[in-house]
Amino acid sequence: MPRSSFSDNPLLRVSRPVSACSRCRAAKVKCDGKLPACTACEKAGRENECSAANDQFARGKERSYVAALELRIEKLERRLAYARSRKASVAQHESEGLHSAPPADRKDSLATIKAAIYRKAERKRENSDVNSLMSDFGFLSIDATTRDFEPSMTNMTFARVVLAAASNDPLPNSKNWHLPSRQDAISLIQHYMTNIYSLFPAFPETLLYNVLDQVYTLQDRIIKDSDYWLLYMVLAIGSAAKSQVKNDDYCIKGLHFVSKALQYADRALTPGYTSQIQSLILLTQYSMLDPAHFDSWHLIGFTCRAVIDLGFHQDPPSEQLSDKAVLDVRRKTFYCVYSLDRSISMVHLRAFSFSDAATNVAWPRPSSFSRKGSISGQFLPNCEPAFLLFQLRRAQSHWYQALFQADTTPLMDSSSFIWEMYQDMKDWSDALPSTLPVVMKDLFDLELRYSFVYCISPSARAPELTDYGRMLIFEHSIAYLNKIYSIAHSSANTAFYTYHDALRVFFMASQFMTVLRQAGDWLLSGITPAPPPAELGKAPPPPLPARPNGPAMNNVERSLDCLERTSRTLAKYGERWDDSVSLKTTFDASSQELIDQLHVRQQMNQRMSPPQHVQPPMPRAVRWVDVDVEALMRGNVGGSRVKFEH
Repeated sequence: MPRSSFSDNPLLRVSRPVSACSRCRAAKVKCDGKLPACTACEKAGRENECSAANDQFARGKERSYVAALELRIEKLERRLAYARSRKASVAQHESEGLHSAPPADRKDSLATIKAAIYRKAERKRENSDVNSLMSDFGFLSIDATTRDFEPSMTNMTFARVVLAAASNDPLPNSKNWHLPSRQDAISLIQHYMTNIYSLFPAFPETLLYNVLDQVYTLQDRIIKDSDYWLLYMVLAIGSAAKSQVKNDDYCIKGLHFVSKALQYADRALTPGYTSQIQSLILLTQYSMLDPAHFDSWHLIGFTCRAVIDLGFHQDPPSEQLSDKAVLDVRRKTFYCVYSLDRSISMVHLRAFSFSDAATNVAWPRPSSFSRKGSISGQFLPNCEPAFLLFQLRRAQSHWYQALFQADTTPLMDSSSFIWEMYQDMKDWSDALPSTLPVVMKDLFDLELRYSFVYCISPSARAPELTDYGRMLIFEHSIAYLNKIYSIAHSSANTAFYTYHDALRVFFMASQFMTVLRQAGDWLLSGITPAPPPAELGKAPPPPLPARPNGPAMNNVERSLDCLERTSRTLAKYGERWDDSVSLKTTFDASSQELIDQLHVRQQMNQRMSPPQHVQPPMPRAVRWVDVDVEALMRGNVGGSRVKFEH
């Protein structure tokens, strides 16, 4: 019996027509999309009137395209079955020939040569049929606006394509796992809303709280699959964000929440709805916290495709969407995807999913960022970190596309362009409101220094790096790596720090070591280079940043301390993510030689430094007891008894 293969049971099989033929649609009867005419038209004796027979690929009759693919697959399956039957007959003929084979010394037998040629040709023909069949599956595109691909056990849905492409390790079985107590769920939701939703408000806050009430009060109202997905994914992200160590209680809970959410994936990720984009945003956020099970790069690619297919990258005409609240939700959803795409693409050194030139979306109204501080209903101020993050991502996107995604032709005046981008981001930082929470200020400070180093570092369009630029990279890298060390080792796990922060630490440390290898002598000597002259009418070079702790330590000690902290930071992240362990191993191997050189230089500095003058100890004070000191100074001791106390 021949062995079953993927070709015998193809997964990508679409059995439902996208739309009925014109006659079935007018009669409101079920159309099976059969070619060249559907079954209903055949039974009525009107094969010629079936739209499939008249115009297979007419506009509005795209269901014939899917049916044509099914027909082609069936034809190829028949060809494949025929090829296999021919192969079986040849094998049988070959086995019969073996029984009546001539003596071994007849190696030049014409029959043996012909049989070998025939077997080789059959193998080539079978391989060709299989490759042709596989390539035909590439024509089966899944349109993100097509709503007729209903989930079933046999159809390939959009959700299954996404999960097949973006899943890594399998998730645990959560069939017998139940929701936590309402109080525990509220705690996880509040952690998500405070630290993650503040940066990515991709859905209405009231929607989440309504779903929470419906699930825990067991109301009779039917809850949609997308609502279950929303609740379970928020709980999963909140739990994973609070995890400190791999496989701790929060980590295990997050895995179970995601496993429960995937039970509703088919309808939650159904194309053609805003909820699809919002559901993909949540899955992308979780993947950034759990790279072992999901790939954030593939997920943000699917999310961006859904955004473009639904037209969210363009503002609709004013006459089509007059509700300002709905428009604000649409715009915030787009900028959440925009922000995630820019962040993930930059950290992976890859191109954006879409360019800024292809988008035309205005900022949401500032008043739309006001939200409830808790389930109690108290409102927070209008100033939201999300709007500030959107602004920074727009600035990052501009220089990243100009320096890393455009052609490789060097810019005419790359230094002026970089200083201008630097100043724009510095102005954004100076305008941050004083009411911003401390955890968000720290997050934005890290983002700013990461952007400074990224923008100044050499690229194809700005290959030259000046000594002044090296000094800027040196100072910002040390400040970044020292601050992320403190945050990573803090017991309070706040804001939205993910595995991508481990990648950023590795990037910043690599840039730091590069400038030290290139110009270590004068960087470590403490000499401050003069800024390059600024041309008239162009942005001047920025001033060097101030040291957080002042000039107490020399640059050799600061460098050694920074490299040591970087290794500890990657080790700390390695406790949560296995991928960070390899980053630490690579960093330790590449930095060891530099660390040895810094230790040698430190010892030389200590030997060359002049010995400090040691002051002799001051004599202890002498107190005179029962003596008139003034009389004694006049020489009149008067036979009085003198006592001394030390």
